[in-house]
Amino acid sequence: MRSDTSYTRGLFAEFLARMYLRLHGYKIIKTRYITGRHTNRAEIDIIAKRRNVIVFIEVKNRKSIELACDAITPRQVARLRRAAETFIAQTNWRGDARFDVIAVCGRKIHQIKNAI
Repeated sequence: MRSDTSYTRGLFAEFLARMYLRLHGYKIIKTRYITGRHTNRAEIDIIAKRRNVIVFIEVKNRKSIELACDAITPRQVARLRRAAETFIAQTNWRGDARFDVIAVCGRKIHQIKNAI
């Protein structure tokens, strides 16, 4: 079984990120999007839309922005890109797209646009 504290902190960080995005004019399209089990694809924490931009968001709950960004490995970036490509193909999205990171650091939320 997962560590209750780290798992629930992660879920709470995702909840805070969704509220933050809504307050900043984003519409949440999907949460915890997975393209398929055992396909070497990643889970995208949040997919949101604002104007004509779809945003794939990785949420990290860390003590600092630097630690949050360091937690995203090159392998994870590749998997996130493949998952995003699958989502775009499935939905026939024709607008712009980007990858953001939302770092939840204690009581502060930082959105890093075009982070990946």
